[in-house]
Amino acid sequence: MNDLRRFDGADTDTVRERPLTATESQFDDVPIIVHSHLRWDFVWQRPQQILSRLAQRHPVLFLEEPVNSPDEPRLIISATRSGVIRAVPAFPREIEEPDEKIDAVVRLLVDAVREDPALVGRFDSPVHWFYSPMTAPAVLESFDSQGVVYDCMDELANFKFAPPTIAAREQFLLQRADLVFTGGHALYKAKSSQHRNTHFFGCGVDVQHFARAHAPDTIVPVEVASLPKPVLGYFGVIDERLDYELIELLAKQMPFASVVMVGPAAKVRPEDLPALPNVHWLGQRSYSELPALVKGFDICLMPFALNAATQFINPTKTLEYLAARKPVVSTAVPDVVHGFSDLVDIGASRPDFVARIQQSLLAPDPLRAERGVEKAQAASWESIVASMRGHLLRTLGERDARVAHHDRSASLAAHDQRGVHP
Repeated sequence: MNDLRRFDGADTDTVRERPLTATESQFDDVPIIVHSHLRWDFVWQRPQQILSRLAQRHPVLFLEEPVNSPDEPRLIISATRSGVIRAVPAFPREIEEPDEKIDAVVRLLVDAVREDPALVGRFDSPVHWFYSPMTAPAVLESFDSQGVVYDCMDELANFKFAPPTIAAREQFLLQRADLVFTGGHALYKAKSSQHRNTHFFGCGVDVQHFARAHAPDTIVPVEVASLPKPVLGYFGVIDERLDYELIELLAKQMPFASVVMVGPAAKVRPEDLPALPNVHWLGQRSYSELPALVKGFDICLMPFALNAATQFINPTKTLEYLAARKPVVSTAVPDVVHGFSDLVDIGASRPDFVARIQQSLLAPDPLRAERGVEKAQAASWESIVASMRGHLLRTLGERDARVAHHDRSASLAAHDQRGVHP
């Protein structure tokens, strides 16, 4: 049995929203179906932060990529604590051809929305909200929709093992989207030239959550507290976006320090990770555990490789580190340079990255740390989601007005052709 009770997320800010127009108000609770390449229970990041807050006002169905199952194709539906409904397609392993699998997913989704007791009547004429463009052609040909949103958080075509058709599918989506959001400034520059209604919303932060990192009663887990100081720490996905040669150099140049890497590995082999006595790979930890872990970090790291996969990223962890009141050292990721160079030490090279860590340890800057907290407080997820929702309702209202105007014009033209004037 599916437990679909509603759990309200925690509001950390009071956000003042402007009154809705009469046209916009009809979309105040429009259902949203999300198409994602990420798992809901993976790292808690941009989609989870945004959608858990939208779910306080809208029914939200989060459709993931398929998993293998020995049983007949089915859609596994479950509730999340945030009020989002999670849908995971499960297929026999023999369905491997990508388009065949996508078509099968969409058929399952269409049937579930019409027939599943947990969904029926809740997701008719939804907004389709895409994080990956892969399903867009099949979805938009199979569903009626009130609007199409593309929240572009990465240039997925640049990632390792990217599907060969992903760029073409993104173009298809951009041509049909009513509204485009980007998670990075570099992404905004790339996408705004392709879509007139594009808006940049960088990463936000749950300030109260990460403020626990400097609360006296927060206890650092023993796996970090017991390590030799200083502790140089990172949390996030362990994948092709990290510079493993840099991590190895850091560990060798500072053998007295502990390098702590927290997060799940994706698309990297264990043997490719630096295996040094002072490098500690702790694996995935829950979002709730992060403030206590980061409290034990003396320096927070963003050791990103400078490659195609990081050209457009806007790391969520930048503001999270700053909200924790920690010094941050990063490589020269374009969006970090653009938005945070006054608050984050940026290494221009691998040796410079190590040197900036050493300098930060020797001469900590408490005033800079306070400015970092202030910047984080000005970028709450609540204010970002309220603004994104405002753009959504405004766009849907404008779309509805255009459709109504088109229908009136068509009606007048039909009357004119018959010589009848209403």
